[in-house]
Amino acid sequence: MEPKNLFSESGIIITLLLIAIPIIVASILVIIKAKKVLKNFLKKKELEKFNEYIKNLSPEEVQKLELRKKQLEFSLSNNELAGDTTPIDAKGLIDNVREASSLRFIEQKKKSQARPYIEPDLTKLILWYLGCATFWLLFGTTVGEYVGIKFVAPDVDHYSWLSFGRLRPVHTNAVFWGWASLAMLGLAYYVIPRVSNVPIASIKTGYRTLILVNASVILGSLFLMAGINNGGGEYREYIWPVMALFGIAVIISLRNFYKTIAKRTTKEIYVSNWYIISAMMFLLVIAVIAYWPSWQNGLGETIIQGYYMHQGVGMWFMLFNLGLMYYFLPQQLNKPIYSYSLGILAFWIQILFYTLIGTHHFIFSAIPWWLQTVAIVGSAGMVIPVVAGTTNFLMTFKGSWHKLSGSYTLPFYLIGIIFYFTGSLQGTAEAFKFTNLIWHFTDFTVAHSHLTMYGIICFMLWGFIYTVVPRLTGKEPPQITVGAHFWLALIGLLFYTFPLMYGSTLRGLMWMEGTKSFIESVELMAPYWLWRAIGGSLMWLSHILFAYNFYVMVKKKEEIEIPSSPKDILNAKVALDNQEVTN
Repeated sequence: MEPKNLFSESGIIITLLLIAIPIIVASILVIIKAKKVLKNFLKKKELEKFNEYIKNLSPEEVQKLELRKKQLEFSLSNNELAGDTTPIDAKGLIDNVREASSLRFIEQKKKSQARPYIEPDLTKLILWYLGCATFWLLFGTTVGEYVGIKFVAPDVDHYSWLSFGRLRPVHTNAVFWGWASLAMLGLAYYVIPRVSNVPIASIKTGYRTLILVNASVILGSLFLMAGINNGGGEYREYIWPVMALFGIAVIISLRNFYKTIAKRTTKEIYVSNWYIISAMMFLLVIAVIAYWPSWQNGLGETIIQGYYMHQGVGMWFMLFNLGLMYYFLPQQLNKPIYSYSLGILAFWIQILFYTLIGTHHFIFSAIPWWLQTVAIVGSAGMVIPVVAGTTNFLMTFKGSWHKLSGSYTLPFYLIGIIFYFTGSLQGTAEAFKFTNLIWHFTDFTVAHSHLTMYGIICFMLWGFIYTVVPRLTGKEPPQITVGAHFWLALIGLLFYTFPLMYGSTLRGLMWMEGTKSFIESVELMAPYWLWRAIGGSLMWLSHILFAYNFYVMVKKKEEIEIPSSPKDILNAKVALDNQEVTN
């Protein structure tokens, strides 16, 4: 094969531009910091000149300064109008005026909004969903952490049920169907009744869905570790009876949501409900197509695998989370979404193009060329909804950027939006012929899947959970551990993905040259897999902090409160007097 200039290829150029975006942002921050350092340096120089000046002051100048100092230090005695009598605050205007906030090492962020009225039964249901989702996040990523360690220490164990081939699908399916899906459904049980302005149709149906989803993930994980699987492609390793449980769960919740929306008191159906209901409908279509046996052999199985893998990510997780974002972002910023029309445009264009891109990872395969071409065109067309959605979200931020520094939830939203843009367009870049030739079958697709599923879906879900749980329970998470969760997850993701993308590019070029053996390409990846393990470890630690934060927000603990205000003290005295009379 003739050598090509990498930088003349469109896919490479787009990928470099996407990587450059966070680097440019970081460079701007470095420049701002450098300007501050330079400013301090100039101030020090100015201070040195000033010190020289005051050393050489004449006696007359010193006398004038002392006189001026005495004039400036003159002050009133502060009792000219009040006199010496004790002040009486009959109206309680200056109560607690002597209290002062203590100095804090961590900047105090804005508390969540006051809790709206939500039915106690619905509150309990939502918290059960989010609690189970948190458990599956910890379980699934603990398995993923162990799998990542196996890249560095492959002989760490010799048990068949702990082998990489069995644990890797346990990890991916647990975080897909256990963590992300349960979190999305739980948040939908909050959003759909609120935008419809009616109670949820059935609480019991919500619990049935919760039980079925948990049962499917438990059974699926046990079967996978026992070596019982679908034998198919990525993300559909669960056997069909297990996925049937998940499908039934989605069907009954879809009916529940549909009945709720049908009873809405508002004329229009808000865009969030468009996205959420469509995502659930698409998931059912995707699952039936993926598990129907008629086309599960030969080349047809590969085509269906590409369809299932991409539709699962784009038409279930992405569509669902975008619907949640259209509710939570305007609500957090206390302003309407920038453009309702852009949201509807992105919705229909995503349905048009994303459903066509299933085979864009199989360029130059035995799949019919027209189908490969359709996938490339569909991938390029995805630029439209991604740019429309990103513009809509960022323009909603316009005029409210100052709220970022005072919020512990909005940074999660913003990172999710940034990765929505960069991660999605990276998928477009991967669909081009030359880049597909380099990156397919390498760890680049692993990095890409984590940029999207983790950088977009997880960060958005965390932001939504930190937003809604304090409203349900009235308890805030510790802001220092929320900050630690955010930075460990973000830095860990960058440590995980950037080295893999770089190493995989080198590996793909090595394969294309054809001059070195396969095992040499494996040895090439060793240091990049080490970075993968380090980044994964940081991400895993962030999940432990998230679980702790969730526990703090939902734990039931009656704290002993000692009355401090006159009103509370008098009420306590009345209660004690009544208790003595009763006794």
